[in-house]
Amino acid sequence: MSLAFVIVRSCPGLCEHLPSQREDANSCAFDWREVEILMFLSAIVMMKNRRAITLEQHIGNIFLFSKVANVVLFFRVDLRLGLLYLTLCVVFLITCKPPLYMGPEYIKYFSDSTIDEELQRDGHVTWIVEFYANWSPDCQSFAPIFADLSLKYNCVGLKFGKVDIGQYGAVAERYKVNASPLCKQLPSLLLLQGGRELLRRPLVDNKGRAIGWNFTEENIIREFNLNEIFQRCKKFNKGEKPEELTLLQETPEEEQPIGPHEEEPESKKDK
Repeated sequence: MSLAFVIVRSCPGLCEHLPSQREDANSCAFDWREVEILMFLSAIVMMKNRRAITLEQHIGNIFLFSKVANVVLFFRVDLRLGLLYLTLCVVFLITCKPPLYMGPEYIKYFSDSTIDEELQRDGHVTWIVEFYANWSPDCQSFAPIFADLSLKYNCVGLKFGKVDIGQYGAVAERYKVNASPLCKQLPSLLLLQGGRELLRRPLVDNKGRAIGWNFTEENIIREFNLNEIFQRCKKFNKGEKPEELTLLQETPEEEQPIGPHEEEPESKKDK
């Protein structure tokens, strides 16, 4: 699908029927406008891949924008070819959905009716909860990273959970997570204790848009201070109650997200 136009333009028996703006009227070679479109595609892919984390994201960006360029190129050559290719893309999108992560993990999946009860059951248990949607490519790429973190850090006092806000929209509203693709808040990671939000990534500005943040394993361990929390929560294994966590990092006033069970602090410390 990504190479469809290149194949049609270069294949003898097909390319002769395509119009061309070349001075030599060679319809089996790219004209200057098509070369411009392909060069612009390369620049867009390079820009998008700067934020890609995994190899799958890099390859996915190449495939996605290649198909966008194919749509433009086919419509430019012939309206019928453009409509045919666009139809094939829609059919492909509907019938060939990306695979979901099915590897090992220590993650509890919440529903609309269980998340609040589970998070508030024990005020000494710390939860890291991912708000995700199956249709989001970023969530699909992040799934193995979150699963790996759960295997490394899960213990009696530190647990990992996920909730599909594509299915449970009311949960997204309660925890102030916007599922719109335009806001780019998916995935969202929340650190909670006793139902109270302590930290979230990505942060959200006063316009409701997510502030760019890379969901790498190193960033999550550092920002959520997982090593220190893990050492505190291991006290559960010895029959002791771990200390109650405080805010690990406060956000600017205009960007401070407030969870459904969190009270507005009276004052904020300067960073």
